[in-house]
Amino acid sequence: MALIITDDCINCDVCEPECPNEAISEGEEIYEIDPSKCTECVGHYDEPQCQLVCPVDCIPLDPDNEETQEELMEKYEKLTA
Repeated sequence: MALIITDDCINCDVCEPECPNEAISEGEEIYEIDPSKCTECVGHYDEPQCQLVCPVDCIPLDPDNEETQEELMEKYEKLTA
């Protein structure tokens, strides 16, 4: 499952540089996560780095983009090939 940034985002910019896949970018109103690039840090770290640094806890799993650990690893391998 990819992650999503909710409307609770305060645009503090701490999540963007932590993403190893460059999946986070500044949107019109809040930061956004590109689900095609988000691997929940699978392949890089044991847990999503953006969630660890977010001061307002606004980065949950995206229920519209469910993926298994195997699918996330496949995505990681394609992104880093």
